[in-house]
Amino acid sequence: MSPQTSETERYAGFEQGPIRPPSEAESLLIRVSRNCPWNQCSFCGFYKGKKFSMRPVDHILRDIDTVYDYVQKLLRFTNEDGHIQFDRFHAFEKEPSYDSQAFHAAYNFVINGMQSIFMQDGNSFILKPDDLVRVLEHIRACFPGVDRVTTYARSKSVVKVSDEDMLRIAQAGLNRVHIGMESGSDNVLKAVKKGVDKATQIAAGQKVKRAGMELSEYWMPGLGGRALSWENAHETADALNQINPDFIRLRTLGLAESAPITAQYQAGVFDKMGEVETARELLLMLESLNGIHSAVRSDHVLNLFQEVNGKLPDDLEAMTGTIKTFLDLPPEEQMLFSIGRRTHRMARLEDLGNNERRGYAKQMLIELGVNADNWDAVVDAIMRRFI
Repeated sequence: MSPQTSETERYAGFEQGPIRPPSEAESLLIRVSRNCPWNQCSFCGFYKGKKFSMRPVDHILRDIDTVYDYVQKLLRFTNEDGHIQFDRFHAFEKEPSYDSQAFHAAYNFVINGMQSIFMQDGNSFILKPDDLVRVLEHIRACFPGVDRVTTYARSKSVVKVSDEDMLRIAQAGLNRVHIGMESGSDNVLKAVKKGVDKATQIAAGQKVKRAGMELSEYWMPGLGGRALSWENAHETADALNQINPDFIRLRTLGLAESAPITAQYQAGVFDKMGEVETARELLLMLESLNGIHSAVRSDHVLNLFQEVNGKLPDDLEAMTGTIKTFLDLPPEEQMLFSIGRRTHRMARLEDLGNNERRGYAKQMLIELGVNADNWDAVVDAIMRRFI
């Protein structure tokens, strides 16, 4: 038993954590640990002030059983056309053992087709391999029809797992792992207190791939600031070239209120880049990828270009072409698109050619008082709302 888990902890009902990747929006969320065991990264304010703990395995299994029971009942209340009979919901609420959070988790799972399950919170590989296998086997026994069971993982935890145990974990049903690489530069990783180096990131990614699981690696454009921009792009591409992950997911740096890097920026210690410089860094990273077949995904609201989305190497030219087009625009047009995109008046660079969308974006420039001098500061404030 881990010292972070109490044998006497009482089961208090189904738990659901606060975070999951955007790609897991339709997944059933099963919480195996609470918060983040590292919790020192300067760019992340999400878990600051929160204590990490591992849930007792029996509690996790009980959560799975509770959701399973609700799923079976909901399926019995489903019409031939696939719609759930809402008038039957009151029957659940009258049950003495009714767990509203578990019920709603089951309901969302059913209406989304029961295709995927995501294990929370920040690092499921903190569990002992035997415990992780036990949880996965129970998930697969209860929901054998799901296509995907996934989790977040920390590289430093993954490399501690033997190849044999990684294979056991994969065979038990885990088939996709999300790793926050953030950067492949040792200097950037050290500056943001990631607690891991490039070599470990590469070793962890390769270990996941050897076990036959899909791998999503996350990169943060802008994380090194102006001083380390080239390193952040070039060293990250070098690491990714050695890993060849299934997915490269972009997460542009945003300044969360509670993140230490925000205080560093406000104190003048961290020299944050603006939209144009960050776009150049993104272009450099993409052009430095070579010999891999990853899918690049710009699947987060913090990213400026949602068009940077495709499969390497075939779609590389199209993805980089979007960024080059933006960089070739006059500054006024760059600012118009940036504000339009950040305020959801524009979605894609081609919207600059849409008079109606241009009008909406221009109105936002006026309402927000945006000019060349404060443009990036306004963008930082807008982005902060989505972190």
